[in-house]
Amino acid sequence: MPPTLRTPQPVTPDPPHPSMSPLMTQSWLDLAFLHWAADPGVVAPLLPAGTVPDTLDKVTYVGLVAFRMYRVGWLGLPGIPYLGTFPEANVRLYSRDAHGRRGVVFRSLDASRLIPVAVARTLFRLPYVWSRMEVRDDAGTLTYTSRRRLPGPRGAHSRIVLRPGGRIGEPSELEHFLTARWGMHSTFHGRTLYLPNAHPRWPLHRAQLLECDESLVAAAGLPAPTGAPTSVLYSPGVPVRFGRPARP
Repeated sequence: MPPTLRTPQPVTPDPPHPSMSPLMTQSWLDLAFLHWAADPGVVAPLLPAGTVPDTLDKVTYVGLVAFRMYRVGWLGLPGIPYLGTFPEANVRLYSRDAHGRRGVVFRSLDASRLIPVAVARTLFRLPYVWSRMEVRDDAGTLTYTSRRRLPGPRGAHSRIVLRPGGRIGEPSELEHFLTARWGMHSTFHGRTLYLPNAHPRWPLHRAQLLECDESLVAAAGLPAPTGAPTSVLYSPGVPVRFGRPARP
């Protein structure tokens, strides 16, 4: 049975809990946001118990987000320069819980550092996978590449080539919906948890997608996208704080 839902919290460009004590800190840099529209009925079985697809005008979305993770740190300690800094690409869905909290659900997170992948999988049950990855900037054109190593499926890959454009002064309702996400829903030892985050308002830019060759979405158990993404955005990035998890 689907959960009994309260009225969804509004989509806000600023975090609803800006002063929370940080459990973990990191920065997300040079982000490429690619999104395709999806049927909520297809997405619903892939979400944690107690959550439903979050929708805008009865449509939900599948996101492929590639970026550079920078200096992951714990409990107020300085971020780690090597093990805490690496390229990442994630496939994510959009969720809502019985309290009306909006979040994301990660179906996969490719990263290029084996130790952080092993720690995230073992301790936090997050679907991290070890991949060979690179983010390259050639005179303002960004290329994000990923090819999966372990645990597979081996060969799952992505190649995104993007040229950032001008800054968006007033993001649209859809652009806020896809990026202003102040938490994640995840399953931990059979329990669904909500992990809040806070960061400055996204600096969003238009972007021209020059190339997209990927199989990560299908590898995450979703239908392979057909056609161009509904939305393509770029952001130079933000510093991020994660708070302590709560049950939905």
